[in-house]
Amino acid sequence: MMNAMSYKVLAVEDDPTLLDVLKYNLKKEGYNVFTAVDGASAIDIARSVSPDLILLDIMLPKLDGLEVCRILRNEMNVPIIMLTAKSEEIDKVVGLEIGADDYITKPFSMREMLARVKAVLRRAEVVSRNTVPSTANSATPIKAGDFEIDVERHTITRAGRNLDLTPKEFDLLAYLASNKGRVLSRNMLLERVWDYDFYGDDRTVDVHIRWLRLKIEDDPTKPRHLITVRGVGYKFEE
Repeated sequence: MMNAMSYKVLAVEDDPTLLDVLKYNLKKEGYNVFTAVDGASAIDIARSVSPDLILLDIMLPKLDGLEVCRILRNEMNVPIIMLTAKSEEIDKVVGLEIGADDYITKPFSMREMLARVKAVLRRAEVVSRNTVPSTANSATPIKAGDFEIDVERHTITRAGRNLDLTPKEFDLLAYLASNKGRVLSRNMLLERVWDYDFYGDDRTVDVHIRWLRLKIEDDPTKPRHLITVRGVGYKFEE
């Protein structure tokens, strides 16, 4: 893995105090840090420096973070971590499928932020090397009922029909399907799919499961495949 000094991180935040804290802590870890205080300048800087990762606040002047994410997603394959001011915005980030790789809900600790940054960069580097993601350790397609998941090609079909999933939805379904019938805790899913050793919000998993059900279940209110095991986590059934 590249060392931190090789990575360029763009932090976009209109609160000058928080932006200074983000910049200080990222630089302390050795990252090459660029900053922006509004959405328009964030796009200009991203186009200019081609960052390896963007920390992007949702509530920004001139152009909000959701729109910035949509624009940049069409132009470059840069990992984006959204900074959300309230938990309700999580549904916007995931539900609108804007292409964010992760989110952190304010207030958050700098330790948590740095852990998320490292995890997202680590996963991005694995993908860029065209290695098989950690959600499945075999190049053999995963077959579960009428689902077929090709991890190498990053494609999934159901009864021969291609499904359009976000990268994180794909990783989550691939991991659950490769462990079909096995109950997986939210913490285990955070560790294996999001690559978090400790940090993470359980709601991350719940929100992704909810939106994934909308795409793969005949009746999302009565799921047949993505089953909730109360008090524990989830399991995939054929």
